Amino acid sequence: MTFRLSPRRGADSITIKEPYELAIMRKAGRRLAEVVALVKEAVKVGVTTAELDALAEEAVLERDSQPAFKGYRVGHLVFPATLCTSINEQVVHGIPNQRRLEPGDILSVDVGLVFGGYYADMAFTAVAGEVTPEVAQFLEVTRESLYQGIALAVPGNRIGDIGHAVQSHVEPHGYGIIRDYVGHGIGRQLHEPPSIPNFGKPHRGSLIKAGMCFAIEPMTSLGHHRTKVLKDGWTVITADRSLAGHFEHTIAVTPRGPEILTVLEGGVSPA
Repeated sequence: MTFRLSPRRGADSITIKEPYELAIMRKAGRRLAEVVALVKEAVKVGVTTAELDALAEEAVLERDSQPAFKGYRVGHLVFPATLCTSINEQVVHGIPNQRRLEPGDILSVDVGLVFGGYYADMAFTAVAGEVTPEVAQFLEVTRESLYQGIALAVPGNRIGDIGHAVQSHVEPHGYGIIRDYVGHGIGRQLHEPPSIPNFGKPHRGSLIKAGMCFAIEPMTSLGHHRTKVLKDGWTVITADRSLAGHFEHTIAVTPRGPEILTVLEGGVSPA
């Protein structure tokens, strides 16, 4: 689940995880990757997002974990589901329902869980049926930008280096970078400092140190970066109704560089 941009979330409160905490977060990440693999395989023409949500919740509970998003509160709003399912122009925080996926739909799925008191968070965008080469390239560039950003999450770099890497990969293709919603720190809380925008200047922002854990999550559009929130108070769409993409991993910063936690056995990403 993405975080709304907050420039005040700075370095002073970024937590450094102890080795035992990272061990738990690896287990949480592995469990979440297994859930994502099941959900991604189930994304097909004719399936409803409510059916995907039920599948995900069962898979989370079977892994001695709890859904991270269900019951998440923002003011008076309470998110009602395990998955965020965002179709086509929906960027993030779409609520699962009885709408069946149609040929050519793209579906962004964001899901998190809690295991042993620690959070893992992950997102991917999948297609139902076939899409045009233009859309396929758009999603591949967005997915690539996630790994460009992760590669810069090394001790001695700064948060701005991550966003700059994402932006530098996406914008030359003519795609928009969503600016209102960003990545975030993660650990005992789903959303911890710092905010991690998918844009920015290099060598700016909080210093990255070993032991920090981040949820890095590029969100892009085939049009402009502006967004709006629907009347349900959750669903974020592109203001110009252009298609949106979203990919995310939970990572730990180690002395040797970034370690992706939301992977299957053998270090394979499920999405």
